[in-house]
Amino acid sequence: MTRRWPFLSASVVLLVATLFAPPARALDEPERLRLVGERTFADGLYPIARRVLERLVADYPKDDRIGDALFLLGRARFALGDTESALEAFRRAQAATPPPASLEAKFWEAETLFRLRRFAEAHAAYDVVVKNDAAAPHAPDAAYGLAWSDLELRRPEAAVAEFRELLARWPEHPLAPAATLYLARTLAELNRFSDALPLLESFATKYPRHKQVPDAQYLLGWARVKSGDTKTGLADLRAFVAAAPHHELAPAARRTITETLTRSGDPSELQGTYKMLMEQTPPTPEALYDAGSVAGRLGRPSDQETAWRRLRKEFPDHPLATRAALDLGNAAFKRKEWKEAAAQGNVATQSKEDGTRAEALLLVGQSELKLGHYRVAAKAFDAVGGVKDVEAEVRYRALAGLGLAREQLKDLPGALAAYQSVASNTPDATLRDWARDRAQAVKNLLGRPPAGPSKNGGKP
Repeated sequence: MTRRWPFLSASVVLLVATLFAPPARALDEPERLRLVGERTFADGLYPIARRVLERLVADYPKDDRIGDALFLLGRARFALGDTESALEAFRRAQAATPPPASLEAKFWEAETLFRLRRFAEAHAAYDVVVKNDAAAPHAPDAAYGLAWSDLELRRPEAAVAEFRELLARWPEHPLAPAATLYLARTLAELNRFSDALPLLESFATKYPRHKQVPDAQYLLGWARVKSGDTKTGLADLRAFVAAAPHHELAPAARRTITETLTRSGDPSELQGTYKMLMEQTPPTPEALYDAGSVAGRLGRPSDQETAWRRLRKEFPDHPLATRAALDLGNAAFKRKEWKEAAAQGNVATQSKEDGTRAEALLLVGQSELKLGHYRVAAKAFDAVGGVKDVEAEVRYRALAGLGLAREQLKDLPGALAAYQSVASNTPDATLRDWARDRAQAVKNLLGRPPAGPSKNGGKP
């Protein structure tokens, strides 16, 4: 035990001395508490600093340095994640007599409000610091917080101006690289690519060791693709994926590459993309789903099925697995493989996404209708109506199918109700005309006398 004593921090030794100080030194209590609070805070012992400073604030509210004590108490609470309590301390510090010498308490009030997602209040507090305490060490941080508050408040033009101001006034500050990146991103999102691209092109050269160099590389490729420079942008994105295959933005880069090539790529590029996605290590559901989409673009249904079946096998619980099952079912339906279409559709009905589930139920109904399983088809079509968020096209196609199934089941009133609902509500003119024709045909059947012998012995 005695060997451990030399390793105790000075703040802990001071705390022990404070707690066991003789009564004769009671008049020095506020100063000792303050000193222990400062030392323990500096050593990162935030729970101890908080308890000591709370005792100082509670027992000596009229101390001539109470404002400084409240400020440090707020910092300790903030470090411990108690943001509401920290905000109260920072505001009390500013109202104390005398208050802390600088606007640092106001800055930390802004930081606390930002963490609480009270962005309008945070913006106002940051603005006070930037306008009135520009020479303070925390002023660049306040300017950065001001710009981010405007981003959160969906005021991108204001954020652009504030990021530019920060870079103009403090170009060598440690926050300058991040400000540059987010300025470029905001400009790109505003479609101001001619302003964004120079910032991104020079980022790696200007800040070669910064941790956000990969982010800038991704954003550069994305911005070039969006600006119309597809060839260069895709090269940038491929270089980013090759250099940082496990970066959190790598899936987004791969998705952008795939979507861009699917829209405009030539067969050789698409084949290379399919191979890249299928060989990705580790595999991801997004990559396998995209591989299937690319194969479809190439007109290679067997490769498409290979990718999507692998997705279903390796990631059975992922939302894209049920989406892939739906796509496989639709492909089988086009090939008139009704049993396969129904089987895949039933898998897709397990999706947690309303849109996918509704489309899957429609597919099951259509497939079972083709197979002559009219009760099963009617049940699937009817279930579409129970899904909350359904596109109008899917809803009314399901109602039309329900009408056909009910006709086959000899439920003519039920069939007529379904057809009339489609005819009255669908925005699809072709489907509306078809439903009207079917409704009239069913009305004719309902108005016809039932077959059987007549009173005159069956003679006309």
